[in-house]
Amino acid sequence: MTGAAALASYRRALEARDLSVHTRRAYGTAATQFIDWLAARPGADWRRPDRLTLRAYLGALEERGLGRSSIGARISALRAFYRHATREGWVAGDPWAAVTTPRRPRRLPSVLDVGQVERFLDAVPSRAVPGSLAAALALRDRALVETIYAAGLRIGEVEALTVGDLDVARGEVRVVGKGRKERVGLLGGPACDALTAWLADGRSALRARASGADAGAVFLNARGAPLGARGLRFRLDALARAAGLPRGTTPHTLRHSFASHLLDGGADLRVVQELLGHANLATTQVYTHVAPARLRSAYRASHPRAAVPQGPTAR
Repeated sequence: MTGAAALASYRRALEARDLSVHTRRAYGTAATQFIDWLAARPGADWRRPDRLTLRAYLGALEERGLGRSSIGARISALRAFYRHATREGWVAGDPWAAVTTPRRPRRLPSVLDVGQVERFLDAVPSRAVPGSLAAALALRDRALVETIYAAGLRIGEVEALTVGDLDVARGEVRVVGKGRKERVGLLGGPACDALTAWLADGRSALRARASGADAGAVFLNARGAPLGARGLRFRLDALARAAGLPRGTTPHTLRHSFASHLLDGGADLRVVQELLGHANLATTQVYTHVAPARLRSAYRASHPRAAVPQGPTAR
């Protein structure tokens, strides 16, 4: 079995799995680049590369400037490739199994405070001429920010939303998250109001500019076509810069802020886990580290010796 044939089989296997387009592309690219790198090394065999060869490849990735997280993701993808090859009987086992994945640096998610979220919304233009393209886009942008923040959505989840996924009357949105897992997101009053205005006045105006059939996407671009992930990021980045928000504010920052603000408000961690669509509670627990005020408050209210001494006797 040649490396090229193995890669072709692997790509077909990825297509058959319920993975996102981005995941399939990343896994396929990682395996292809490794096989191509091996092909340029005299005597190297993709079916049984030795440890020195694997470490040389890790060194090559570091020389290209890849960080620990990126290298760890490459190793995970290559392990998946070799698991497939093992199941097919082309290799005896996974040569990457004995290689330690680089420890990823622990980074706390950046979040906005409530005032910064308000500034994010205030950055949406509010003085456009009624009925104009600018007015329709402003309605879209407000509904976009409100929806992401209200329901804690990922950008891919927003891109996939259809009108049929919304139940504005009940304040709910059906979300298809990672692994095609469905969950119900909740929408507060401001998000419902913004979506109602967008669907009634903005979306219909943009749809009139499109020539193709209506795909049902909730958010549309200026041509009336579905607004893709790149367009979503571009527009949200422009709003964040207009609002003067910290550098590095991304659409995912709104999702982080959603989780942190829920915990600050006293929400149970498992409730937040369900709303975020996390399979593992440990993934959600990172948000407890960005809510120190709530932790201090809970400690002072519950611990018998947590009272802060007052007056001259304090030590």
